[in-house]
Amino acid sequence: MPRAPRRPSDEARRGAYKPRVDFSRSRRRREDGLLSLRRLDRDAGLFKRRRDETSPAVHASDPAPTPAEAESPAAGARPPPTPSSPADAAAPRDAAESELEGLSELVDKVCSDDTTSQLEATVQFRKLLSDEKNSTVIKIIRADVLPRFAESLSRTGFPQLQMEAAWVLTNIAASDYTLLVAECGAVPRLVELLGSPNANIRHQAIWCLGNIAADLPSCRDILFDHGVVTPLLSQFREDMKIPVLRTAMWALSNLCFGKLPAEVQVKPILEIVSQLIHSADEKILADACWTVYYLCGGVDDAIQDALDAGVCPQLVNLLMHASSSVLLPVIMALARISAGDDAQVQVLIENGILNCLAQLLGRSYPKNIKKQACLIVSNIATGSKDQIQAVIDASIISPLIVLLKTSETDIKKEAAWALSNAASGASSEQIQYLVSRGCLEPLCNVLTYQDPDLVYTCLQGLENILQAGEAGKKGEEESEMNPYAQFILESGGLDKLEDLQDVNSESIYDLAMKLLQSYWEEEVSESDDPNVPGSNDSSDTVETTSEDAAQPPAPASVADEAE
Repeated sequence: MPRAPRRPSDEARRGAYKPRVDFSRSRRRREDGLLSLRRLDRDAGLFKRRRDETSPAVHASDPAPTPAEAESPAAGARPPPTPSSPADAAAPRDAAESELEGLSELVDKVCSDDTTSQLEATVQFRKLLSDEKNSTVIKIIRADVLPRFAESLSRTGFPQLQMEAAWVLTNIAASDYTLLVAECGAVPRLVELLGSPNANIRHQAIWCLGNIAADLPSCRDILFDHGVVTPLLSQFREDMKIPVLRTAMWALSNLCFGKLPAEVQVKPILEIVSQLIHSADEKILADACWTVYYLCGGVDDAIQDALDAGVCPQLVNLLMHASSSVLLPVIMALARISAGDDAQVQVLIENGILNCLAQLLGRSYPKNIKKQACLIVSNIATGSKDQIQAVIDASIISPLIVLLKTSETDIKKEAAWALSNAASGASSEQIQYLVSRGCLEPLCNVLTYQDPDLVYTCLQGLENILQAGEAGKKGEEESEMNPYAQFILESGGLDKLEDLQDVNSESIYDLAMKLLQSYWEEEVSESDDPNVPGSNDSSDTVETTSEDAAQPPAPASVADEAE
């Protein structure tokens, strides 16, 4: 049987006897987890986009492709696309290999003073890059022509050469060697090209910058150092064609990933995003929502800025969007906002988020959607009693209990957080409702989870429930057992509480012992009595009563509610 209480320090005891959940700690409990989540988003959300050959080979005399022609099949999609086969891929493979063997000749042409030769060679380099092989990129990089392509970006008198050079750099930036593009002198010229009178060149520059932004933080730092934000925001115009708007929104989303420099103004970005979250184009819509999500996690006070920009009503509406590619960034953005203070969370409540979440939790949705929905409820439940009541009024408690009993582990943990937080701050009437819905048994099961923060919060919730049960005994006989303590005993919760004496956490141990001694004193006393059969003679052990021991029945009113 479990050992008797050891003597904790006064500091540890004070820390364990909090009357209710530490809201700040609970709401921000997973900051470290969010950092790793954001790293996950780097893999799941930031995808570089190559510009494939979408039309016959471009010759020196051909006009530059239109934005629609330049649009890659992947340009609007967040998931990595299956690479399309460029027109040049129809040529025999040995022809491409022979061109690589003659790379020195192309290098000579690119480095020559003859503009026609430069353009022809740049076009050939662009075609070579269409096969997406890193080996091809490496050979071109080793030829040391990247600085020459960067210089070609400044040839304002030869727009087609600018276009082709930007195209080449775009596809190299889509490889594993993005940093070389960022450091070859191309970035300031690409930013300058955002002011080009040629719409096709502007589009290609945006594309290349988006690929650079999708790489390492050091690449984004180079972009910020050259003042990319304002010129990029100036591209968003009412007359923008959809392909260009998709590319620009995707590039802006990549740029907002991670911690933004202090000098970057978030409000102008949010002004644009607040309009584009109303877009009918799913690709634009998804990237706009990813941008809100990134900003709310990477900038101080960005949550309030986002609310001031008016994004909340539309984000809540989008919770009912049919496309999962839109729904995921929407619910993740709302989860970030729900980590704000009570006033900010109240904005979500007033815009009807809880009714939408009730539908998401009660229907068949992907695991990551339900997990984020539980997280939002959990954050709301750390608020005031009125906010907890709003969760109850939205009929969310029952779906949460079902998820806690039947779902996968990740969803169970988030549902456990939501119920534990609600129980920790609930009033007596709200606790009575939670118990009537059957929350006690699944909460007791949470005590076995290998998550110290969650277990401690669950203990605080159980403590609040037991305190409410004790208060409800007023006017009854002293011998009458706390009805909620009786429920916990019957559901096996007492054994789980005793098992917590062996965990490597002072705060969990102390709070578990406090509950055992406060609400099951008779059982502990009997186990300490050497005259009680089955008790341990050692003073260092604590025994529980046998299963045959008589237990006081729960009051009829409470039992009826539990049914």
